[in-house]
Amino acid sequence: MTDRSNTNSTGQAMRRMVIGIAVLVVLTALLFFFAPESFYPWAKAIHILAVISWMAGMLYLPRLFVYHAAAEKGSVQSETFKVMERRLLRGIINPAMILTWVFGLWLAWKIFAFQGGWLHAKIGLVLILSGIHGYLAAAVRKFAEDRNEKPARHWRIVNEIPTLLMIAIVILVVVKPF
Repeated sequence: MTDRSNTNSTGQAMRRMVIGIAVLVVLTALLFFFAPESFYPWAKAIHILAVISWMAGMLYLPRLFVYHAAAEKGSVQSETFKVMERRLLRGIINPAMILTWVFGLWLAWKIFAFQGGWLHAKIGLVLILSGIHGYLAAAVRKFAEDRNEKPARHWRIVNEIPTLLMIAIVILVVVKPF
Protein backbone atom coordinates (compact mmCIF):
# COMPACT_ATOMS: atom_id res chain seq x y z
CA MET A 1 0.00 0.00 0.00
CA THR A 2 1.40 3.39 -0.91
CA ASP A 3 1.71 6.33 1.45
CA ARG A 4 -0.89 8.20 -0.57
CA SER A 5 -3.53 5.47 -0.30
CA ASN A 6 -2.73 5.20 3.41
CA THR A 7 -3.26 8.95 3.78
CA ASN A 8 -6.54 8.81 1.82
CA SER A 9 -7.76 5.92 3.95
CA THR A 10 -6.86 7.78 7.13
CA GLY A 11 -8.53 10.96 5.85
CA GLN A 12 -11.71 9.08 4.96
CA ALA A 13 -11.79 7.38 8.36
CA MET A 14 -11.31 10.72 10.10
CA ARG A 15 -14.09 12.32 8.05
CA ARG A 16 -16.46 9.46 8.88
CA MET A 17 -15.56 9.78 12.55
CA VAL A 18 -16.15 13.55 12.56
CA ILE A 19 -19.48 13.11 10.74
CA GLY A 20 -20.54 10.42 13.21
CA ILE A 21 -19.68 12.58 16.21
CA ALA A 22 -21.43 15.59 14.64
CA VAL A 23 -24.59 13.54 14.08
CA LEU A 24 -24.47 12.32 17.69
CA VAL A 25 -24.01 15.87 18.99
CA VAL A 26 -26.87 17.23 16.85
CA LEU A 27 -29.27 14.43 17.82
CA THR A 28 -28.32 14.79 21.49
CA ALA A 29 -28.83 18.56 21.37
CA LEU A 30 -32.24 18.13 19.71
CA LEU A 31 -33.26 15.65 22.39
CA PHE A 32 -31.96 17.93 25.15
CA PHE A 33 -33.89 20.96 23.89
CA PHE A 34 -37.08 19.39 22.51
CA ALA A 35 -37.63 16.42 24.82
CA PRO A 36 -35.79 17.17 28.08
CA GLU A 37 -37.91 14.61 29.98
CA SER A 38 -36.44 11.89 27.74
CA PHE A 39 -32.87 13.13 27.94
CA TYR A 40 -31.72 11.41 31.16
CA PRO A 41 -31.82 7.78 29.95
CA TRP A 42 -30.16 8.79 26.68
CA ALA A 43 -27.46 10.74 28.51
CA LYS A 44 -26.83 7.77 30.77
CA ALA A 45 -26.68 5.37 27.79
CA ILE A 46 -24.28 7.62 25.87
CA HIS A 47 -22.13 8.02 28.99
CA ILE A 48 -21.92 4.24 29.46
CA LEU A 49 -21.12 3.66 25.77
CA ALA A 50 -18.45 6.37 25.89
CA VAL A 51 -16.91 4.85 29.03
CA ILE A 52 -16.80 1.41 27.40
CA SER A 53 -15.17 2.85 24.28
CA TRP A 54 -12.69 4.91 26.29
CA MET A 55 -11.72 1.96 28.46
CA ALA A 56 -11.37 -0.37 25.46
CA GLY A 57 -8.90 2.06 23.93
CA MET A 58 -7.10 2.70 27.22
CA LEU A 59 -6.63 -1.05 27.68
CA TYR A 60 -5.55 -1.70 24.09
CA LEU A 61 -3.16 1.20 23.48
CA PRO A 62 -0.53 0.19 26.07
CA ARG A 63 -0.73 -3.38 24.71
CA LEU A 64 0.15 -1.98 21.26
CA PHE A 65 3.07 -0.18 22.90
CA VAL A 66 4.33 -3.48 24.33
CA TYR A 67 4.65 -4.86 20.80
CA HIS A 68 5.79 -1.59 19.27
CA ALA A 69 8.61 -1.25 21.81
CA ALA A 70 9.94 -4.61 20.59
CA ALA A 71 9.71 -3.66 16.90
CA GLU A 72 12.76 -2.31 15.10
CA LYS A 73 12.55 1.44 14.49
CA GLY A 74 11.68 2.22 10.89
CA SER A 75 10.51 -1.32 10.17
CA VAL A 76 7.22 -2.03 8.40
CA GLN A 77 5.92 -3.42 11.68
CA SER A 78 6.85 -0.23 13.55
CA GLU A 79 5.18 1.94 10.91
CA THR A 80 2.02 -0.19 11.12
CA PHE A 81 1.93 0.24 14.90
CA LYS A 82 2.25 4.02 14.46
CA VAL A 83 -0.84 4.09 12.24
CA MET A 84 -2.80 1.83 14.60
CA GLU A 85 -1.85 3.89 17.66
CA ARG A 86 -2.68 7.22 16.01
CA ARG A 87 -6.06 6.01 14.74
CA LEU A 88 -6.96 4.43 18.06
CA LEU A 89 -6.10 7.62 19.96
CA ARG A 90 -7.73 10.09 17.57
CA GLY A 91 -10.64 8.01 16.38
CA ILE A 92 -11.75 6.27 19.55
CA ILE A 93 -9.97 7.23 22.76
CA ASN A 94 -10.07 11.05 22.49
CA PRO A 95 -13.72 11.35 21.38
CA ALA A 96 -14.80 8.73 23.93
CA MET A 97 -13.05 10.58 26.75
CA ILE A 98 -14.69 13.86 25.76
CA LEU A 99 -18.15 12.27 25.64
CA THR A 100 -17.50 10.51 28.96
CA TRP A 101 -16.64 13.80 30.64
CA VAL A 102 -19.47 15.82 29.05
CA PHE A 103 -22.22 13.34 29.88
CA GLY A 104 -20.66 12.29 33.18
CA LEU A 105 -20.51 15.87 34.44
CA TRP A 106 -24.07 16.50 33.27
CA LEU A 107 -25.26 13.40 35.15
CA ALA A 108 -23.26 14.37 38.26
CA TRP A 109 -24.86 17.82 38.20
CA LYS A 110 -28.42 16.97 37.16
CA ILE A 111 -28.95 13.72 39.05
CA PHE A 112 -26.59 13.96 42.03
CA ALA A 113 -26.05 17.74 42.35
CA PHE A 114 -22.34 16.91 42.76
CA GLN A 115 -23.18 15.43 46.18
CA GLY A 116 -21.79 12.26 47.73
CA GLY A 117 -18.37 11.11 48.79
CA TRP A 118 -18.49 8.24 46.29
CA LEU A 119 -19.07 10.76 43.46
CA HIS A 120 -16.17 12.94 44.55
CA ALA A 121 -13.91 9.88 44.76
CA LYS A 122 -15.12 8.73 41.33
CA ILE A 123 -14.40 12.12 39.77
CA GLY A 124 -10.94 12.06 41.39
CA LEU A 125 -10.22 8.64 39.88
CA VAL A 126 -11.52 9.76 36.48
CA LEU A 127 -9.12 12.74 36.71
CA ILE A 128 -6.28 10.28 37.32
CA LEU A 129 -7.49 8.18 34.37
CA SER A 130 -7.49 11.33 32.25
CA GLY A 131 -3.90 11.95 33.33
CA ILE A 132 -2.99 8.43 32.20
CA HIS A 133 -4.78 9.24 28.92
CA GLY A 134 -2.49 12.26 28.54
CA TYR A 135 0.57 10.12 29.29
CA LEU A 136 -0.49 7.62 26.62
CA ALA A 137 -1.17 10.41 24.11
CA ALA A 138 2.36 11.74 24.69
CA ALA A 139 3.69 8.21 24.19
CA VAL A 140 1.88 7.98 20.83
CA ARG A 141 3.74 11.12 19.75
CA LYS A 142 7.08 9.72 20.97
CA PHE A 143 6.53 6.42 19.18
CA ALA A 144 5.52 8.32 16.02
CA GLU A 145 8.84 10.19 16.18
CA ASP A 146 10.79 6.99 17.05
CA ARG A 147 11.68 8.51 20.42
CA ASN A 148 10.26 5.87 22.76
CA GLU A 149 12.80 4.94 25.40
CA LYS A 150 10.56 2.75 27.57
CA PRO A 151 10.92 -1.04 27.42
CA ALA A 152 8.01 -3.41 26.77
CA ARG A 153 7.95 -4.25 30.49
CA HIS A 154 7.12 -0.62 31.33
CA TRP A 155 4.13 -0.70 28.97
CA ARG A 156 2.95 -4.03 30.47
CA ILE A 157 2.85 -2.35 33.88
CA VAL A 158 1.18 0.80 32.52
CA ASN A 159 -1.43 -1.46 30.89
CA GLU A 160 -2.65 -2.48 34.37
CA ILE A 161 -3.29 1.06 35.65
CA PRO A 162 -6.50 1.72 33.66
CA THR A 163 -7.78 -1.71 34.73
CA LEU A 164 -7.30 -0.93 38.42
CA LEU A 165 -8.88 2.50 38.05
CA MET A 166 -11.83 1.01 36.15
CA ILE A 167 -12.45 -1.55 38.91
CA ALA A 168 -12.40 1.12 41.60
CA ILE A 169 -14.68 3.45 39.61
CA VAL A 170 -17.25 0.74 38.90
CA ILE A 171 -17.32 -0.27 42.57
CA LEU A 172 -17.84 3.36 43.60
CA VAL A 173 -20.70 3.82 41.11
CA VAL A 174 -22.51 0.57 41.86
CA VAL A 175 -21.90 0.15 45.61
CA LYS A 176 -21.69 3.84 46.58
CA PRO A 177 -19.81 2.90 49.77
CA PHE A 178 -19.78 6.42 51.19
